[in-house]
Amino acid sequence: MRLSRADYKEIVKWIEQLRPTRQCMKVLKDKFPSHSQSTLLSIFSLEYQKRIKRTISRHHASDVIERYYQRYLSEAKARPTSPVLLELANEVDLSPALMARIILDRFLQDMDGGMPSKSVINSMLKEPSLIPDQILATNIYQCTINDCCYGPLVDCIKHAIGQEHEVLLCDKLKERNLSFLDENQLRTMGYDKTPDIILEVPVAVEGHIVHWIESKASFGDDHSHRSYLKEQFWSYWNRFGPGLVIYWYGFIGELDCQRDRGILLKDCFPADIVTLCHTTQQERSADSHKEDKE
Repeated sequence: MRLSRADYKEIVKWIEQLRPTRQCMKVLKDKFPSHSQSTLLSIFSLEYQKRIKRTISRHHASDVIERYYQRYLSEAKARPTSPVLLELANEVDLSPALMARIILDRFLQDMDGGMPSKSVINSMLKEPSLIPDQILATNIYQCTINDCCYGPLVDCIKHAIGQEHEVLLCDKLKERNLSFLDENQLRTMGYDKTPDIILEVPVAVEGHIVHWIESKASFGDDHSHRSYLKEQFWSYWNRFGPGLVIYWYGFIGELDCQRDRGILLKDCFPADIVTLCHTTQQERSADSHKEDKE
């Protein structure tokens, strides 16, 4: 889905009023019914992460952490069956999963008298039953499952979705009988930084040559696309030539402005692929090694 920058800003305006709970997605979907929930969730996640980066430092001040912890202890004692930690996170506009991490860290300091290791904290966040305090364990679990932007559950979902779309891309290429090398194959050939796919025979998409394809199971906004251009896409272009980026959950249409320079954006697998006659990547690699020996 290609969104105009004006439409994107309208969605962002609504997102600024919301907290990162799963209920917020119903609000967004009701307001923007023509957009898929996956696109709206991706946009919300990107925007909320920007908000957290701007404000996270104030939540980590020692006096603030102590205030949060004492507030949790008091509320949990008074209402042991209520989701007090989730309520506190929403009240102070902090990701529930990040609030859970802060409170768990402080609890472990009280229990052990020292700074807990990140591995211990991560293990308990992933498996709250490891937490010796049952009420805290329940509150941590509630924060984790209700956070749609941060936490171990979200990390697992994002990884699975990324893998799913890479498989989908490979399946689409196989359906078209297009020969390609995936990221794992390229690494065995000695490449360290590679796109998801390099086509052994280049193709033309909408009149533009494509040597490689990068799969992004996310929405392409200004900030993320600018970062990807700098850290990934231009280096792929320098090494492999022009390519295609698929933002499966859409992108801001005005970002598709680098076509003449060799980077094409799409929100789905292109339907109008034309195969070109060209040497394969393995042949180019073999020729390169031959020249090096000579």
